[in-house]
Amino acid sequence: MVCEQAWKLWKTVQETVNELVEGRLKLWGACLFVTVTDMDAACFTLTQLLKAVNMNIVMFLGLVRKLDVNLDTISTKVNSALMRLEKKYDVTLALYQRFEKTCKNIFVLGSDGKTKELARSCWTLFLLATGKALQMEDDLVISFQLLLCTMEYYIKRCPPDLLQPLYSSAISTVQSPPIRTSRRNQSKAKPRPPEPELDVQLLETLSRANECNTEEVKNVYQTSFIAFLESLDLSKSVDLPQMDNLNQQYEEHYLKGRDFDGRLFLDGDETILVPKTEILQVEKTPKKNLQDNDVVHIPPQTPIGAAMTSIQQLRGDLVSSGDKPSTNLNTYFKNCTVDPTQDVLQRLDTLGQTFSQRFSQAVGPRFVIVGKQRYTLGVKLYYKVMEAMLKSEEKRLSVQNFSKLLNGSKFHESLLACALEVVMATYGESSFKSGGNGGESSESELCFPWILDVFSVAAFDFYKVIESFIKAEPSLSKDIVKHLETCENLIMEKIAWLTGSPLFDLLKHEQEAGAAETPVETPANMNQPLQHSHTAADLYLSPLRPGVRVLTPESSAAPNTQPIAPAPNHPALQAAPQPPRHAKSNSLGLFYKKLYRLAYTRLKMLCSYLLSSHPELEPIIWTLFQYTLQHEYELMRNRHLDQLMMSAMYAIAKVKSVDLRFKTIVTAYKNMPNTKQETFKHVLISEGSYDSIIVFYNQVFMQKLKTNILQYASPRPPTLSPIPQIPRSPYKFPNSPLRVPGSNNVYISPMKNPRMSPGIMTPRSRMLVSIGESFGLTNRFQKINQMVNSSDRSFKRTLDLGPSLKPHKRLRFDVDGQDEADGSKSNGDSMLIQKLAEMNSTRSRMQEQKMKEDAESKRD
Repeated sequence: MVCEQAWKLWKTVQETVNELVEGRLKLWGACLFVTVTDMDAACFTLTQLLKAVNMNIVMFLGLVRKLDVNLDTISTKVNSALMRLEKKYDVTLALYQRFEKTCKNIFVLGSDGKTKELARSCWTLFLLATGKALQMEDDLVISFQLLLCTMEYYIKRCPPDLLQPLYSSAISTVQSPPIRTSRRNQSKAKPRPPEPELDVQLLETLSRANECNTEEVKNVYQTSFIAFLESLDLSKSVDLPQMDNLNQQYEEHYLKGRDFDGRLFLDGDETILVPKTEILQVEKTPKKNLQDNDVVHIPPQTPIGAAMTSIQQLRGDLVSSGDKPSTNLNTYFKNCTVDPTQDVLQRLDTLGQTFSQRFSQAVGPRFVIVGKQRYTLGVKLYYKVMEAMLKSEEKRLSVQNFSKLLNGSKFHESLLACALEVVMATYGESSFKSGGNGGESSESELCFPWILDVFSVAAFDFYKVIESFIKAEPSLSKDIVKHLETCENLIMEKIAWLTGSPLFDLLKHEQEAGAAETPVETPANMNQPLQHSHTAADLYLSPLRPGVRVLTPESSAAPNTQPIAPAPNHPALQAAPQPPRHAKSNSLGLFYKKLYRLAYTRLKMLCSYLLSSHPELEPIIWTLFQYTLQHEYELMRNRHLDQLMMSAMYAIAKVKSVDLRFKTIVTAYKNMPNTKQETFKHVLISEGSYDSIIVFYNQVFMQKLKTNILQYASPRPPTLSPIPQIPRSPYKFPNSPLRVPGSNNVYISPMKNPRMSPGIMTPRSRMLVSIGESFGLTNRFQKINQMVNSSDRSFKRTLDLGPSLKPHKRLRFDVDGQDEADGSKSNGDSMLIQKLAEMNSTRSRMQEQKMKEDAESKRD
């Protein structure tokens, strides 16, 4: 049965893919892998398959993805398996590279092979530890901490003459016995008393050398690693484990998992190492034409090094923050009409227990304490950001009583969830689920929106706090800010539209209260700049409760109602009595403004791929798209924003007689950033029924909007919706390098943290000047002055990436080399270079505009 299905797949894809593959055997191996993964019928491991087809794992996984030529070859199940494999491989490769480097710093290289034997035994025990102690073998940080625990276990059992001085002197007073590799040697050894389970001094040395927090490693050792050793009956032994026994136990684990054999890293096996072709490409990268004494040599940062640096930065920023309310925060609490202190503390205690339990369920049963560590960091950040938010609100509103805000549980839960999302993203534990909450939910994934489920926080409520959180915590790294922006986009694209979301209640309330007169976003103001003046307090207190209320002068001035005061000529402030007036929701209005701008940005990108020869269609597609979001928002329930976008594009192309197939749209869509194949392969048709985007269009979208779509073919089509202004990120990066006005190549970067090396924060392709530190040779300043003042562009280019800008990759929608959906040929690299130049020019103008706006805001 497996071979029959694999043969059908091979016949389907061979004509399209075979020309890209050397030999049919490799293609057959890829088809076999897809089939057995889909059918849960694997009777071989991935390594066994790679050996059979003589192929490297990276190239093989790339080939499997190329099979999806018809957009339905690879199922969502196979895609998820590929993603897990790719992530596990990347993590294991990074860990092995660090292990190899660390071994050279620990052990003395000998000619008798003892060092290699130690390394092989240590690596194999570590692979067993991650496999048995961790449910998430792709968790980089915890896996690295387990690696340090394993190395500590071996170092203290290693004879001193095999250790470098730093580690031989770090071992505690209870000396380790000589290495023993056979039972004959064991029988001759003198009995020794059991040694301590953990050598703290040695662990501190290891942790410090690898920029890892000692307390975190110590907790992993005591809670997880010792339990793992006990399961192998190794915890009390003073001898090194038997290699044969380790190999046997790992073999059983590896065969059960059916993926790749991690021991092959030790042998330099070609099926598991990075392909040599990729390494050669890196080595061929053009280097700057500078003298050796002019270059600041900064080694490339490894994945582990980057993770350790981010964690150090986060922990350093929270050193002065406690896990209890500060004096200032207590003052805000006491100024409230109802003191929220006890509720805050009780809520944190309850949610802390929930978080640590769910964390251990996801990571491993013995990681409750690790979960508590993460939670404690999150609480510190939660208190720090809350205090900064309240200070800002006090300055803005000149009030100190925030009783309604601070006594609302949704505000606190969302703020805490955001703080913990930052912590988990810093530790590399939070990425993004492929399908959001609508996909295959797994307890083994800590990816966003996992945290929302843990605290039962609605995505729409979580969205309200993101922008204020980023503004209140300027020490957040650029990567974390981007992570939170992506969380916000995911909420707008899909998660906020799940059944049960308060977003639908607000929309229904707006509609019932007269949405025709006061829509969530009037088309007239869509082309106005997005004003980022709303704070979290605005959004959580707007509206205070559903229903109709009267805005009176007294209520508008009260500090605990709507935080923003009405304009002076607001009708609610007139002396004459006014009829009851619907209270519009700031949170809903801002949500739709951001939604429209996100939707148009994505549509514009897709149109640039597919409809460059029909620019007149873009505003028409946008009008249909915007109408759907405003008036037929029920189509978004349990669906994705991009599903409506692709459907609108196909509908307008069809009614305007433009040849644009759905397959072409989907193929181009796959090239857009942050897209998942579930978006077009797994679309809700009716309750509990899912199918492709084409079925959704025919059975749902077109049926609902048929009348509206046909209007665009009539002599009097609907009025076009205004184009939203292209969004500019509201999030400032005060610590990012800023270009010096009047110069293209000089940037300044304020020191963010005295603990951080300036080399980490500075663009690696630029000269580094750290004011206040030794700079070295004085002629470097002369060269910088020459670079700034010189009108010779060629001199400046020697400090950049080369004489000309060349694209690394060309977008290709079809295997025959055609670049456009209408079949027209690309005229080579020149047009792409021209587009890149235009993008660069636009980016420069936006940067200059941003600097002007920043300067104006400071003056204000």
